[in-house]
Amino acid sequence: MSEAKTVESPNELTEEVEHAMEHFAASFDPRKNKLNILLLAMPVAIYANYQHMGELAFLFSMVAIMPLAFLMGKATEEIALRVGEAVGGLLNATFGNAVEMIIAGLALYTASQNPALRETMITVTQASLIGSILGNLLLVLGLAMVWGGVNHKVQRFSQDAGQMNGSLLLLAIVAFIIPSAVHHSGGSVGDVANLSHYTAVVLLVIYGLALLFQLKTHADVFATEAVHGGHEDPKMTIKDAWILLLLSTILVGWMAHILVHSLETAVEKWHVPELFIGVILLPFFGNAAEHFTAVIVAGKDKMDLSIAIAIGSSVQIALFVAPVMVLFAWALGVPLTLEFGLLETAATFISVLVANSIMSDGKSNWLEGTMLLASYLILALAFYQL
Repeated sequence: MSEAKTVESPNELTEEVEHAMEHFAASFDPRKNKLNILLLAMPVAIYANYQHMGELAFLFSMVAIMPLAFLMGKATEEIALRVGEAVGGLLNATFGNAVEMIIAGLALYTASQNPALRETMITVTQASLIGSILGNLLLVLGLAMVWGGVNHKVQRFSQDAGQMNGSLLLLAIVAFIIPSAVHHSGGSVGDVANLSHYTAVVLLVIYGLALLFQLKTHADVFATEAVHGGHEDPKMTIKDAWILLLLSTILVGWMAHILVHSLETAVEKWHVPELFIGVILLPFFGNAAEHFTAVIVAGKDKMDLSIAIAIGSSVQIALFVAPVMVLFAWALGVPLTLEFGLLETAATFISVLVANSIMSDGKSNWLEGTMLLASYLILALAFYQL
């Protein structure tokens, strides 16, 4: 008995592991989270895909991405509780953007294999990249500020971190504007393509330096441990959280694969503009991880983590995903450039200015979130009219 008393910690550890496993299993339980009911869309999407029912496969694969993306966000929040909000936000943005990378990569590969679909796939790829930036800056951040503002009158966050991310986004806008300016100044298609390739390399270097700045040399600026939200204990083991994150990411990739291959059929059957699908629909479902997680943590008064997710995701799209896709397309022989179109570039520029202006004081409330949502609605209407 005395030996059992001295070895109390292993028993406590066993109970902790069992408790964590219960939470891991509960992550998929519809009774714990009603959103998990939408996981039923996954087998429907797979069946519709094998039966060549394109529009149904497109619809249900988009729906299935939502609960899977939520599970990604849940796992990342568990990891963030152990590694800090700065790294947690970075992880969430990275795995959240895996959807965009898979969709864009598969679209470009399809364009290289089927010249008849090249123009459509390039349009959808460019639109989805711009739509992801707009969605995170306006929709995700707007929803987070509204929900956080409803629960807390005024919320505060790191002003320095917000300003640095805002500056990085302005740099990305410069990289998007210049190729268009060169083209309209008489530059050839080849000039725009070469400029895009070199600019993509520059953006990747800047992104690498930004990571070094954020995680190493100036990590104290981004060390936003839960000062405002209070202490919260993780409910899963770190191993279970990583397993959940990787499993949900793989399943999201599978659904994204189905979505890309059924996209053309959906455009034809629904008569919806390709630009609207690329800018609004794909990022809306693809960014579901950021939607849910950023809003949930904002409600817990963790605006630093919420902004790290929303703005960090936009920065990753602009400085990492977009340049990687340009270089990937170059390797495949697909003419994808950083010339995204007049409306798309103008919309992104305006969105960055609005978001930077609202975040400049280091405080947020529900009205500022509403303004971001109103901006997103106006842009959605504009893209639907094209």
